This record gives sequence, C-alpha cells and structure tokens, in this order.
Amino acid sequence: MACVLFCFCTIVSASEPPNILLILVDDMGYGDLRSYNRESKIPTPNMNRLADEGMRFTDAHAAGPLCHVSRYGLMTGQYPFRARPNTWSRRATIDEDRVTLPSFLQSRGYTTAMVGKWHLGFDEDGYEKPLPGGPVDRGFDSFFGIRASTDIPPYFYIRNDQAVMPPTLEIEANNSEGWSPIQGAFWRKGGISPDLQLKDVLPRFTNEAIQVIENHASSQSQESLFLYLAYPAPHTPWLPDESFIGKSGAGMYGDFTMMVDAMIGRVLNALELAGMQEDTLVILSSDNGPVWYEHDVERFDHDSSGGLRGMKADAWEAGHRMPFIVRWPGRIRGGSVSQQTISFTDILPTAAAMIGQALPEGAAPDGVSFFDVLTGRQPEAVPVRDHLVVPSGNGTLTIRKGPWKLIQGLGSGGFSKPSRIKASEGGPKGQLYHLNQDPSESSNLYMEHPELVKELEQQLKAIQNDSTKA
Repeated sequence: MACVLFCFCTIVSASEPPNILLILVDDMGYGDLRSYNRESKIPTPNMNRLADEGMRFTDAHAAGPLCHVSRYGLMTGQYPFRARPNTWSRRATIDEDRVTLPSFLQSRGYTTAMVGKWHLGFDEDGYEKPLPGGPVDRGFDSFFGIRASTDIPPYFYIRNDQAVMPPTLEIEANNSEGWSPIQGAFWRKGGISPDLQLKDVLPRFTNEAIQVIENHASSQSQESLFLYLAYPAPHTPWLPDESFIGKSGAGMYGDFTMMVDAMIGRVLNALELAGMQEDTLVILSSDNGPVWYEHDVERFDHDSSGGLRGMKADAWEAGHRMPFIVRWPGRIRGGSVSQQTISFTDILPTAAAMIGQALPEGAAPDGVSFFDVLTGRQPEAVPVRDHLVVPSGNGTLTIRKGPWKLIQGLGSGGFSKPSRIKASEGGPKGQLYHLNQDPSESSNLYMEHPELVKELEQQLKAIQNDSTKA
C-alpha cells in the first residue's frame, strides 16, 4: 500500500519538545489489531483509533523476538547480540555508562517516568535491600513496576529501587485446560508479595500511569514528560476481568487483549483530560510476537500473526515484525501508512532528531532516525535503513537488506517446531526469502541465489565484528 505523506510547516524546535508516551504491550501479534488485520476477532477500538489518528508502520521490527532482547534494543539503540540481555535474572544488563532513551531525554530537560515491566535486570542482593541497576539508575526519575513477566517469580512491586513489599508468600503454579503449557492462565510457582495479585497488575499499572500524567499536568512543570508504559500483557497469565470474558472471538487471549485495549483507552483519555493530548507524541507497539499455534488459528479462525510465519521467539517474521503506530496531532497525518523498514533501535535517534538535539558519541550505535518519515520529508522510495539484524530466540541471526532476508540456519530459531534443522549434504544451510514477493516465507531461495547469500553473509559478519558499536 502506498503511503500518502505531506510536509508540515511546523518544525519542532528544541525549546518546544513534545511530551512522549511510549506504550509497549507484551506478546501481541501483528494480526491482532483490525488496523493490521481486518479479519481479527478481537475488538481493539482504542489501539485502532491511534492508527486512524496517526501513522501505521507495516515493516517495523522489535530488536528481538523475546521480551528481554526486545527491551534492550529499545532502551539502548544497540543490537542486543552485542550485549548480554539474557543474563537479566542475575544482573543489570544495561551498562552504567550506556546512553539510554530515558537518560538522553532526562539530560535534555525531560521528566522521565516508567510504569510496568522492566525485564532488564537488577543487581539483586535480597529484596529487603535496594535494587540497583534498574530504571532509576538508567535514566528514569521514577519507576513503579515489576522485574519481569507476570509468569516469572518472584512476584512483587518495585517503587523506584525498592521492593514495596518483599515476596514473603508462596504461590503454586497454574495452567489452563485446553491450552498449551505456556498459554492461558499460566504462571510458575514461586515467591509473591502480600500486596500483589496477578489479576490486578494490569489495572494497577494503568492507575499508576494515569497518576503520572495527572501529577505532571497539575505541577504545571515547564519540562516535557516522557512516560514509558510497559504493560506485561497480553503475555501470560491471561487474566481478563469478568467484564471481558467471552467478549472476543479469540478465547482467553482475545478477551485479555480487549482488556489491554481498554486500559490503553483509559490512559489516552487521561492525556486528553489533562490537556496534554495535542502536545504528546504517542508510540504504540508490542515487544515480540504472540504465543499462538496453528491449531489456535483453526479453532478460533483468528490469525494472531496476520499471515506472517511463526510466533514468539522465531526468526520468521511473526516473531519480531510488530504493529507500530505513532500519533502526533498536527504533525503526523492521520490514517497514513509507511512501509519503511524500522527497528526499536531507531526510537532513540528519532527522539533526538525530534527535539533537535545531537546524540552523544557512541549512543544508539545501531539506530537510525525515522523522524523525517513521520513528518513527510522522507520519500517512501528512499529507505531509512541499509540493513536490519535481528536475533532469534536460540541466537540464530537474521539480516534484512531491502526485500531480501537471510536466516543463518534452518528451522524457526524459536518456539515453532522444529527450532533447528541439521543441513543435509548438498542442501541449503540457511534460509533466503524475498519478503515483497513472499511475505509468508514459504519459498526458500537459498540455493537459487548463492552470490546474494555470500554478500549478505559477508555484510552480517562485518556488522558483528564492528567493534565501534560494541
């Protein structure tokens, strides 16, 4: 679909930076929103309204197809294969001297707040003590949230760098009949704090985010606000409120996604009531693809992946190609669409361009700005990115160059079975797809284009070995 863009006469100056609301949902697929998939069985009026009022990207990618790698790239503008985000359970994974999206904005006069799921680690030494290395040590003025997903214990709230209540109680594991072991109302056994109930986490985060907005508006601060709202849903456990049960056409998952949409609607309404809507850039995306199997598609007639191949953790497109919507009243044309290939690593340099400030040397080494795409100054025919690299759940690397995509291995690289396939003698060692002609990645062209495979392999090796971006 061609994107109709136009240039705006209003240019944002460094003295007039907009507020930024970045909403990241969790495990929501490319095909769950009707703005991306007309056949979706899940009503999501608030997220669809953002698409009607802003720009919808059709080729936007998480930095990786799992929670922690995706969030690492989002916060740092660095490809996660250059770091160790998979060590989040043992340490803070963002180095102290690394420029982050919030630390950059904070240094340029923004009030920075985070509500929700961090999943980038703390330097933990018990839960009675402070938890260093988290959001307030990486650029946020305030934080209220949880350390990881609501199916990974211990479960407890954190205010700034301190557990609100330590996880002194124990909760048994749970599963849902009729779903796979990692779907439904699934959570793991472990510690839980007395003040946390898993079903209350989503509305609690919504209330906290609304409080941040209301406090900022009432303070009449001259600083702009950056609020990062990282919902841990519709990731498992799927715990829709009673008022949403049975209201979608996609079972527990669809009902819970409807609840997520309703919570987003409350936050957007709070922006409007606070008089901040016109001065706020809103970004909405999901951290990675859904946990939704082929038999789920068949029994609900709902394709959470929207025609893409695979699911969460996979090297295939459904693992990391995300719905990505940006609304900015008066600056971005409502209902516009862009086919530009962009990455979560691009949000930091885009924010810098938006406020007219240069990034420090070495910041966001794998990011490029798509600000000119938002404002209509970048023609669709001129690509923003020369390449895109994404790791799969098992570490298999993928490189994109234009419509071509090379996966360094056979199999999904993630949750879809088989994850790995041993190459046969004389057969392909990897996967090559032309995404414009084959968006479902059904025809492996690896053997037909050996020179292109060699070129992409060499480029990927050069990117991996680029020590200036480590």
